[in-house]
Amino acid sequence: MPLVSMRQLLDEAAKGGYGVGAFNVNNMEQIQAIVGAAKETNSPVIIQASRGARKYAEDKYLFHLILAANELHPDVMIAMHQDHGNSFDTCKSAIELGFTSVMMDGSLKDDGKTPSSFEENVEVTRRVVEFAHERGVTVEGEIGVLGGVEDGHGAGGSGLEHITDPDQAVEFAERTGVDALAIAIGTSHGAYKFNKKPDGSVLKMDVLIAIHEHLPHTHLVMHGSSSVPKELQDIVNQYGGHLNPTWGVPVEEIQLGIRNGVRKINVDTDNRLALTGAIRKVFAETPEKFDPRDYLKPARDAMQKLVALRMTQFGQAGHGKDYTPLTIADMAEGYRSGKLDTRPSMAAH
Repeated sequence: MPLVSMRQLLDEAAKGGYGVGAFNVNNMEQIQAIVGAAKETNSPVIIQASRGARKYAEDKYLFHLILAANELHPDVMIAMHQDHGNSFDTCKSAIELGFTSVMMDGSLKDDGKTPSSFEENVEVTRRVVEFAHERGVTVEGEIGVLGGVEDGHGAGGSGLEHITDPDQAVEFAERTGVDALAIAIGTSHGAYKFNKKPDGSVLKMDVLIAIHEHLPHTHLVMHGSSSVPKELQDIVNQYGGHLNPTWGVPVEEIQLGIRNGVRKINVDTDNRLALTGAIRKVFAETPEKFDPRDYLKPARDAMQKLVALRMTQFGQAGHGKDYTPLTIADMAEGYRSGKLDTRPSMAAH
């Protein structure tokens, strides 16, 4: 089975009322953990790479590692997604490499740090949609700005400074034709999202629900959605780390989002914590070990366990073979014919 379209995964998730985890990768072990979890739980999956990951691993290495996973496990439906593309050229390069989905984060300027204007965001996202859809590739946009910084990307701040406006979300979806829309509801990149368990004062689920009511046919995306479990923090700290207490997005809030139009959930920090905790444990308990396999295998196993749990919690488990994957050429024809048009003025017809 070739790599599949993220749009098809999200369309099917909407029909089934579940979400699909999108897990960031930088190396082979992370890819193995994600695909292993997908196979274990019979889940479709989105594997995504940031600009930082593409630079760290070098594009060709990362791309062919994901292709290898696809070849070794042809029964797992895998969409390959560019996370937080900062420009038309970044998205174009991912599409030309073979990614089946891209995010154009026009909420920030090319530097990945400075908030852009609404009109700038609309224009660059529209260009990416036009280029991508001609080639059958899914596009995720973003309106509003997350807090924090991760992998060199983000505007900083608390996450409450640029909450998405529901009316602007509708205009953005109409003018760009994006397949999926990331919204800002108070979440942040990185581990340090909240200094207490989040409530309605910092996590604006009411905004998410309002946007879904305005845009029932547009797939919503939750970024910054790692839950940052205390047990993972404790393992890191137990074996020599020094993480300050922090709270992520509770799983029950993500599940509320899924019941209100969220189809893609980004997870990165949780996986990093699982990997790091397992590696620290090996180093602390068996300091004589030096073979990378001695610490990377338990790290991979810890991440696979966590990803399998998230897949179950998001509801995608058990849905890996519900439908026949469409080819990217099929998706391109669907966009050409207007069948896959998500603009609010068209999607309801």
